[in-house]
Amino acid sequence: MLQGFFQIALTLLLVVGITPIFGTYLAQVFQFKKTFLDPIATPVDRVIYRIGGVEPEENMTGQEYATAVLISNSAIAILVFLLLMLQQWLPLNPTKLGMPTWDTALHTSISFLVNADLQHYTPEITFSYFSQIAALGFLMFVAPATGLAVGIAFIRGITGRNLGNFYVDFIRSITRVLLPLAMIGAILLIAAGVPETLAGPATATTLEGATQVIARGPVAHFESIKMLGENGGAFFGGNSAHPFENPNPASNLWQILSMLLIPAAVIYTYGLFIGNTKQAWLLYGMVFVIFAVLIAVTAVGEDLGNPLVNSAIGTAPNLEGKEVRLGTAQTTLFAITTTATMTGSANGMFDSLMPAGGFCALLNLLIQVIWGSIGTGTALLFIYLFLAVFLSGLLVGRTPEFMGRKIGQWDITLVSIILLVHPILILIPAAITLAFPDTLAGISNPGFHGLTQVVYEYASAAAGNGSGFEGLADSQPAPTALWWNLTTSFTLWAGRFIPITAMLLLADSMSGKQTAPETPATLRTDTLLFTGVTAATILILGVLTFLPVLALGPLAEAFQLANKL
Repeated sequence: MLQGFFQIALTLLLVVGITPIFGTYLAQVFQFKKTFLDPIATPVDRVIYRIGGVEPEENMTGQEYATAVLISNSAIAILVFLLLMLQQWLPLNPTKLGMPTWDTALHTSISFLVNADLQHYTPEITFSYFSQIAALGFLMFVAPATGLAVGIAFIRGITGRNLGNFYVDFIRSITRVLLPLAMIGAILLIAAGVPETLAGPATATTLEGATQVIARGPVAHFESIKMLGENGGAFFGGNSAHPFENPNPASNLWQILSMLLIPAAVIYTYGLFIGNTKQAWLLYGMVFVIFAVLIAVTAVGEDLGNPLVNSAIGTAPNLEGKEVRLGTAQTTLFAITTTATMTGSANGMFDSLMPAGGFCALLNLLIQVIWGSIGTGTALLFIYLFLAVFLSGLLVGRTPEFMGRKIGQWDITLVSIILLVHPILILIPAAITLAFPDTLAGISNPGFHGLTQVVYEYASAAAGNGSGFEGLADSQPAPTALWWNLTTSFTLWAGRFIPITAMLLLADSMSGKQTAPETPATLRTDTLLFTGVTAATILILGVLTFLPVLALGPLAEAFQLANKL
């Protein structure tokens, strides 16, 4: 146990050490300051601008920025859907896979587009190498680049700057951030033993003399951008529990650091934009403390194990659904990190987590800001900051202000839309599905755990995470797969683009306001007290909104286990 906590603490210290370095680099990139990659990236950017007809000096309004996001992403989704449906006639298909069902292709295209990568299929027997590389791998750059661009535009807007140009921010996110880091990550993963080949499956003879077919492929580069871009989509059905995706503790460490690298750094980048790193560190510390507490609660629960099993064999860690080569501590850290960052990958089975771990993983998806999705997660953190300022202003009878700009009726309306769309997209479809547990849900584990399975699936889709408790009949050719594919497709799309549109309109509204002079009565947002108010706002709002499903899901399951002893 102590060794596991030491490994976790060391990993978290590495994240804190990297944050200001990479956060400074991101600020240089998006403030258009000189970086060491400019000699290579700038000519590439110019060619792309010329081909796409982009005017890099043109600033967009919030509506124009949102329109550019929606049009470009919609066009890309249609292209990817066609590639998936035509894969049997396209190259790099050594196993001669046919086309997937239309609903699987639709769901997959939307899922990867919105940075969720929720997979209702087994990758190695559903999609060809070409589909994995040219379609899904392409979206693994598009999705995080879109999120990072929106997050930076939001920061610009609330700090009184122009929002910028979506296409410029999008391209710079790829050429100066995602692509260089993904190349480094792929090389490191190849060195750790992750395969990168276009050869078909290997055939081997087992010790018993049987023939075994071993799937392989161009995994290393896919795995690199999967983790770095908070995509989480697996090349194999086992995801990061598969030895070809995550062969050893070294690759596991790199994957955890990759997940945390950008979302942690963007908070520090915000501090550099406003010239107040103190506030950035306070927000960072708030997120970090909640993150550490969730890890500790999950780790203790997994280490104590299942009380029903322990009553028969003695106290032992919960090893069900774990990779023994990684251990319970690394599975715990990975599970909380992947749900906190909205990556959605897994090096163990979420369905096998103890109720404490299931509660913490689900809570991450419900509040979405510990650390949140790339770019948009940081923007959502500031949405809660807006709400905390608004509530504090009501308590003291002052007009709420954020960085000297008054928060008006239109602003708080947009904040309300952003915060309300998430529970609506989770609770309504989950209620309908649970009303028909056999014909729609396909629950494998009736009772409290089954409720968690259903709610978690929609929470994962709405949050753009992509992890799953599994145990649901959501893959082809099950009859319920059509229901799951279509309903989660809607949740995925709406959960991504409704908040993004509202965030950009809010940023545009704030950018055009005059700054009021600071007075002794001005509410400062860079104090420990206000940071505590923000933390309370996040936790209270998140927990109270979803209290019934948390009480009837993981909490009830924990009491059920205790009562059986």
